[in-house]
Amino acid sequence: MKPLLIYCYDAYCGWCYGFSPVMKKIAATFNDQLDVEVFSGGMMTGENTRSIKVMGPYIQGAYKRVEELTGVQFGADFLWHINNPTESDWIMNSEKPAIALCIFKELLPALQLDFASDLQYALNYEGRDLDDNEAYRHLLEKYGIDADDFYTKLKSAAYKEKAYYEFAICKQLQADSFPQVLLQTGETKFYFLAKGFTPFEELEARIKNVLSTLDTATG
Repeated sequence: MKPLLIYCYDAYCGWCYGFSPVMKKIAATFNDQLDVEVFSGGMMTGENTRSIKVMGPYIQGAYKRVEELTGVQFGADFLWHINNPTESDWIMNSEKPAIALCIFKELLPALQLDFASDLQYALNYEGRDLDDNEAYRHLLEKYGIDADDFYTKLKSAAYKEKAYYEFAICKQLQADSFPQVLLQTGETKFYFLAKGFTPFEELEARIKNVLSTLDTATG
């Protein structure tokens, strides 16, 4: 069994959007050595759900910092909502994209990191409202997922429960902010690798360091 690289993220986390290219490169680099699991953190659920009217003014400054540090770009359609928050009806709620990821993981587990990245691109570049069911339809077509089956599951209590179970896992792993990356090498053995945006070279070096200690222990 390969060690498991655990990525705690949230679809509404701008820093996770900036971190997506790093995680995809890491997954490709260590494809033969690690399995990857993406868990949704539930950053904006319950009392933490926010309307864009509340969050827009904050994001107006924050997104520029993400662009500067990570190199990603936020799209004009997303920025319209950010810059015109009183005209937007967006509600930032992590629940629906988390349910969508749970459904996807059952169908195409090997591509879960790609799907999580696509969710963030849909929001932050294409300006799709992830609280709207139709925001997912283009991704169903991309991955060849049956729409009727997906939308039935999206409304299902069972998959909502799966999403909230992932939120609980992130809390258990003490992921109180995102992104966060851990490496699980045994049932109760975890290595903390990254909290917040981390450049590829730094994360790669940390992973290699852990893997080298495992090789030494088993050699």
